Amino acid sequence: MADPFDSRSTAQRASLEGVQQNAEVAFDAGLRAHMLKVYNYMASGVFLTGIVAMVFAQTDFAQNMGGGLRMIIMFSPLVMILAMSFGLNKMKTSTLHTLFWAFCVLMGLSMSQIFMIFSGASIAQTFFATAAAFIGLSLFGYTTKKDLSGMGTFLIMGLVGLIVASIVNIFLGSEPLHWVISSLGVLIFAGLTAYDTQKIKSTYFQLAGTSMLGKAAIMGALNLYLDFVNMFQFLLSFLGSQD
Repeated sequence: MADPFDSRSTAQRASLEGVQQNAEVAFDAGLRAHMLKVYNYMASGVFLTGIVAMVFAQTDFAQNMGGGLRMIIMFSPLVMILAMSFGLNKMKTSTLHTLFWAFCVLMGLSMSQIFMIFSGASIAQTFFATAAAFIGLSLFGYTTKKDLSGMGTFLIMGLVGLIVASIVNIFLGSEPLHWVISSLGVLIFAGLTAYDTQKIKSTYFQLAGTSMLGKAAIMGALNLYLDFVNMFQFLLSFLGSQD
């Protein structure tokens, strides 16, 4: 004779497993939607920056711009990043969204010199090479089971050193140091692409169902945007041919 308690226990376990599976499916769908939003923001931002840079480079104003105004435009994106980072908790998602697009426009103005220095063919070649590398690195960061947080700490320290070396080389004007900086820059931002992708994924697990998730998508897109653009610029030092 069958034990009714065993039957009820089996039914309860089956029901619980069904609920857990449904929750996992919903969670995976939510993660995919979140990552898709991040990538859409990032790709749209890169596209906007490229259009602004290409159009602005063709104007007489850009070609005849003085050094002081050029420096203001060059450092204005940094101001936007600081504003978005430190005002994250106080800003509305819509405000953060607007600042992200404004940042992309300012980056386009700042990067317009690329179209004045390098040929269009070399820019396109470097862009597609960067895009291919970015896709592979980001996919690795998304799928790997290895914790990349330790690597991230090392890369961020390397990034600080890279910034210091770049500032020093502005005054030294050393060609060998320039190539070393460019080489390290490619490696550092390649690693950061994988690290930031995994971090975006981890952030989703922490913020899923909260009002901060929309802001996290924008800031995640900003980080990936910076990884892509910086890797592109450093690669251009190797692959770019000047007009």
